[in-house]
Amino acid sequence: MDVYCSNNVLQARRAVEQLRLETELQRIKISAAAEQLVQYCQEHRRADPLLTGIAASSNPFKDKKTCVLL
Repeated sequence: MDVYCSNNVLQARRAVEQLRLETELQRIKISAAAEQLVQYCQEHRRADPLLTGIAASSNPFKDKKTCVLL
């Protein structure tokens, strides 16, 4: 039972230390973060394969050979 209690105390101390670290983080407002995210997406949209697609010649997932069943 003593090992169980010391393990719980250790976990609680780690949780408290993590919370202390998180309280020191500098946060930005959600509206500013959203604005930055939109700006980043607009600046990088030409290189985004989800928007522009992948050329068939450079697609690593496309089958190189066709499968023929006899």
